[in-house]
Amino acid sequence: MKLGNYEIEKPLILGPMAGVTDWAFRTVCAQLGANITVTEMVSSRALVYKDQKSAALLKKNEGSLCGAQIFGNDPVIMAEAAQLALEISGCDFLDINMGCPMPKIANSGDGCGLMRTPEIAGRIVRSVCDAVDVPVTVKCRLGWDKGSINVLEFAALMEENGASMLTVHGRTRSMLYSGTADWDMIAKVKKQLHIPVIANGDIVDGKTAVQCIKRTGADGVMIGRASFGDPWVFADASAALSGGSYEGRPVLKDRVAIALKQFSLAYQDKGEHIACLEARKHFAWYLRGVAHSSYYKTQISSIQKMEDIYRIGEGICRDLE
Repeated sequence: MKLGNYEIEKPLILGPMAGVTDWAFRTVCAQLGANITVTEMVSSRALVYKDQKSAALLKKNEGSLCGAQIFGNDPVIMAEAAQLALEISGCDFLDINMGCPMPKIANSGDGCGLMRTPEIAGRIVRSVCDAVDVPVTVKCRLGWDKGSINVLEFAALMEENGASMLTVHGRTRSMLYSGTADWDMIAKVKKQLHIPVIANGDIVDGKTAVQCIKRTGADGVMIGRASFGDPWVFADASAALSGGSYEGRPVLKDRVAIALKQFSLAYQDKGEHIACLEARKHFAWYLRGVAHSSYYKTQISSIQKMEDIYRIGEGICRDLE
């Protein structure tokens, strides 16, 4: 797949997810097979108004192509924010969020709300493309709800206005993350566009990655929630798409080592307090499916310091391996 001047074989994208895909987690996923990553979404208005917390979300990770994702519904502000996002991050491409289904975003006309105003969405893409000299990509859904699926017309408008790649989550806004992703509709999008199309939704391992590519003809896949506590899902998908074999996730002690590496990176990036608060959910995800782990999950829920993280990790490796 070609994205601007970049050639990517078998694109495996870590989907941008607020509160999850920070610099530390993106770094780990990139090392384990995600060859494209995207930052958490950042408000265009917050960037223009010089909000430092928003700017901090844009830290570029190494080991993969990395995109900076912004959201908003004003073409002028989005163009200015795009320039700022790239200046702050040095990212390889600029991604526009037109797929977030959360009410506080979509009901304000941002995220998936833009699928109800395609003419504004088109102006945003054109404005951003004119403002930056890197590829501009878009992430969207099928439409607002079952009665207003407009992704085919919407996708054509995105390409017409200069988008270099389109990622389609095969659900409507009203579905949130329930039900089944409609891969057949993604296939229709792929068939009509000339730019790369990435499929998103219900891709949870190597098997489903292969099935999705075959069903949709998409140029690559984006994996989101399946990566929670399992960054090895990208190694699985990479092996499957290459026709190779996947040996499975590492043994528990090696998985814990990766978790501790992630939390150490988060500590470097955000300081001990925030890193420890966020480690509570991430560490619990790493222990999903581990027998007899409830004792340690209880301890994880009250992590306060990095020394708590290391002590718990040592105990898990000692008692649960």
